[in-house]
Amino acid sequence: MQLHWSEPVHATAADLAACRATLRAGSKTFHAASLLLPPAVRTPAVALYAFCRVADDAIDVEGGGADALAVMRERLARAYEGRPLDTPVDRALADVVARYAIPQALPDALLEGFEWDAAGRRYADLAALQAYAARVAGTVGAMMALLMGVRDADALARACDLGVAMQLSNIARDVGEDARAGRLYLPLDWLREAGIDADAWLARPAFSPALASVVQRLLRAADELYARAAGGIAQLPPACRPGIQAARILYAEIGREVERRGLDSVENRAVVPLTRKLRLLGSAVAAAALTSPGAVAPPLDAVRFLVEAVAATPLRWSLPGQRAIAWWNLVDRWVRVIEMFERLEQVDRGGRVRGSGGGV
Repeated sequence: MQLHWSEPVHATAADLAACRATLRAGSKTFHAASLLLPPAVRTPAVALYAFCRVADDAIDVEGGGADALAVMRERLARAYEGRPLDTPVDRALADVVARYAIPQALPDALLEGFEWDAAGRRYADLAALQAYAARVAGTVGAMMALLMGVRDADALARACDLGVAMQLSNIARDVGEDARAGRLYLPLDWLREAGIDADAWLARPAFSPALASVVQRLLRAADELYARAAGGIAQLPPACRPGIQAARILYAEIGREVERRGLDSVENRAVVPLTRKLRLLGSAVAAAALTSPGAVAPPLDAVRFLVEAVAATPLRWSLPGQRAIAWWNLVDRWVRVIEMFERLEQVDRGGRVRGSGGGV
């Protein structure tokens, strides 16, 4: 029997305001994107992302490494035990993971992804790269689905597909930027097949037709997952579908922009022009209204453990439904958010934490 959730037991309104301030300072892009979410989803999402931001900063940006990872895992464990550290972010996290029955395996996997980034890990093949993307982005897709009240295994698998696809798009776009930071995410076996020595290329990154073929393969892998994710959007609450559909379409367009630039993401960083983003919003509105469930497909091997963790953690509380948002209000909100993204692109282009942006 599901019980009715009571008021938060740890976080105050001031704590949630502090979480929003953390995101405004350290995750401007997500802070802007959160405006696309219904209020009932936006507030817990901000709390969840604030913890992710703090963890990522401690482990990677501040160079805390293994010690910082141990501290963040202890903080996470305390939040799940209902005795959070005395900080706004930890108190808010404790309420969110309890209310939405988020398995600890999900944020644990996200922390592991941060650890892999800090270590400069490389990936032998696409399966290994998907394992990384599952941690830094698939986890986010799964947790966002839970915040929307969605726990069906197929819907969760599609949410993870979307997260992984977005991460692959990031990697394809940021090949040169990652290389200049000493990081390489492209599958090593694909590089070898293209005749590229990974160490030599990383020492002197340069665009070539051989590298273009690898980037193209990565974009195709992302497109397959975007297609799979489309069917899962119909399983989301109606108020959440337009924003997630917009994210799917706009992120997939990153790949198209990389292709328009001749697949050279070493010397160029693909940016989708504002006018094209606005045109794509129209198709997102229509797609969200017409979307229907796709064929059931098994989860990627890389994300299966996330789906299974949710299945083993039933929700004991009843959650409120999501009220529909009029399409004209959504369009107005999207226009304002995209304009904000454009300003951020100009003033904060170098502010991403990890080479490929991860999922926070």
